[in-house]
Amino acid sequence: VNTHWGGVTEDNSFGTHEFFELCEQLDCEPYICGNVGSGTVQEMQQWVEYITFDGISPMANLRRENGRDEPWRIKYWGVGNENWGCGGNMRAEYYTDVYRRFQTYVRNFGDNKIYKIAGGASVDDYHWTETLMSRTRGGNGRFLMNAISLHHYTLGNSWPPSLPATGFEEESWFKILRDAHHMDHLIERHTTIMDRYDPDKEVALIVDEWGNWLTVEPDTNPGFLYQQSSLRDALVAAIHFDIFHRYCDRVHMANIAQTVNVLQAMILTEENGDRMLLTPTYHIFEMYKVHQDGTLLPLTLASTDYTHGNETIPAISATASRNGDGVVYISLSNADPNEAHTITCTLCGLEASRVSGRMLTAERLDAHNTFDEPEAVRPVPFNGASLNGDQLTIQMPAKSVVTLTIEE
Repeated sequence: VNTHWGGVTEDNSFGTHEFFELCEQLDCEPYICGNVGSGTVQEMQQWVEYITFDGISPMANLRRENGRDEPWRIKYWGVGNENWGCGGNMRAEYYTDVYRRFQTYVRNFGDNKIYKIAGGASVDDYHWTETLMSRTRGGNGRFLMNAISLHHYTLGNSWPPSLPATGFEEESWFKILRDAHHMDHLIERHTTIMDRYDPDKEVALIVDEWGNWLTVEPDTNPGFLYQQSSLRDALVAAIHFDIFHRYCDRVHMANIAQTVNVLQAMILTEENGDRMLLTPTYHIFEMYKVHQDGTLLPLTLASTDYTHGNETIPAISATASRNGDGVVYISLSNADPNEAHTITCTLCGLEASRVSGRMLTAERLDAHNTFDEPEAVRPVPFNGASLNGDQLTIQMPAKSVVTLTIEE
């Protein structure tokens, strides 16, 4: 029984084989998290063996009996999840000892090399990071993990989630975007601790749960966390991507939670129907994918502020990269729902001749796609950028996200 989420019976019909088949169909890297909270060392060891061992053993033979002769390849393996909370309510010191024990038996079989990820902190639990970094070296002085995780959800208010996904006013808009910027502070603090123990950056920080956590849609199981995704979610995704890019020397991977039908999803499907839709969050992923495998470019941003009541956040967030062919991409977002902003940028070391762009925006703060109107919020061509020598001028509409392509 899934006692944490929904209280429904889990029949395990979607298991290891189905998961790897899905990853193969999507051409994506699998990331498995082993159960430290209620599982055993033997269970985790045997799962790794089942997946990756090419020889003769009870687990490899069982895999063959279940229809898979060749072993799979897996790189990313989490040793425990949220062990400070639903994964066992452990103290940092206790989990660190448990991690050291469990990871010992997460072995490499053949030429499969596992990238071990320790269960990291919840939000601002800096003591957890301090403990992991100071107590997880092996006898040879090397760290016993390749990375540690970090979880932070954008709530706008304190726990439990109380802000609606749609039907909100500017107060709720501001609270969520203010909380999204908090990710920058969290990563800065956690990486500062990591830098003390690991100045060579051998251990990565993986933000493998992030995104908006809002109230669920009416008449849905509260444990299923089914929520709409609006233009506000798109701005949150853009702000997070910009932050992750700034810390890419330490943040090597980030994973929104989740992808389909749960929390800040990219795809929603119709219950008891055959329709699906792409959310505004999906479109931000698609608009930002041009930065993947690129080289981060230094970007100094003197942003005007967006003020609501007595609080202020940056109006503009941005990131820039160059791909292998020399094409430069700049992504920007304007969190101000009331005012357009003009940005002037000096392009150093680039003789640009052409700029084009795409934009995501909408009239309403809570604009979102529905099964009847699946393209209400979607990217459109953007013509608000112009070049004059090495000067780039961008007219950013209110509540918008823009990605520019700049070519020589």
